[in-house]
Amino acid sequence: MNEQLINKLRTGLNRFTGVVGKDNYFNSAVLIPLIIVDNEYHLLFEKRAKGIRQGGEVSFPGGEFDSLKDSTYLDTALRETNEEISIPKNEIKILGQMGTLIAPMGVSVDSFIGLLKNVGIQKLVVDKLEVEKVFTVPLYYFLQNEPKIYSVRLEVKTFQDNPDGTKTELLPVKMLKLPRQYESTWKGRKQRVLVYEGTEEIIWGITAELIYQLCKIIQDS
Repeated sequence: MNEQLINKLRTGLNRFTGVVGKDNYFNSAVLIPLIIVDNEYHLLFEKRAKGIRQGGEVSFPGGEFDSLKDSTYLDTALRETNEEISIPKNEIKILGQMGTLIAPMGVSVDSFIGLLKNVGIQKLVVDKLEVEKVFTVPLYYFLQNEPKIYSVRLEVKTFQDNPDGTKTELLPVKMLKLPRQYESTWKGRKQRVLVYEGTEEIIWGITAELIYQLCKIIQDS
């Protein structure tokens, strides 16, 4: 019985190469689209419609993983790209997966690099409920210009502040006899925030982080 348990554990460990506890995150996927404009590679961006989550911000096409529609995170990225800016998956050549980004606010983002084939930006049909506009920026711009680096400091609470001034306990520190320090707010580490300013729109946060990593891959190669 003990040997059988160890064999199961070994098999499971060999299969598991992902993020521990990923199911606890808001799991999403994006396509990082490369498009040729005037014989140069550009990155294609969306400016999100004002009425949706994170409205008015710049992002890549993508969204939340839907287990009823998607078998993989690549399925998510391709489905959302088609829904948002009408590019079918047969017009996208996937160059590879860049990895999984874990954001401090509890979001995981799986990103895929895709080369758009026979796609012109003028011909895109944009879902105006989700996307205000699309625009491109030459890839060389990001390769030649470092982002500015700012930071935020994260705080962790075991309670929730309510509008009426009361607090709702989320983790019963006293009952569990945890160290008393966890009854108060405690500060985590500073988290960097990357910002690209010299483009048509301010590009920052997760999107800027993905661009920065993409450039590192190219430069390190």
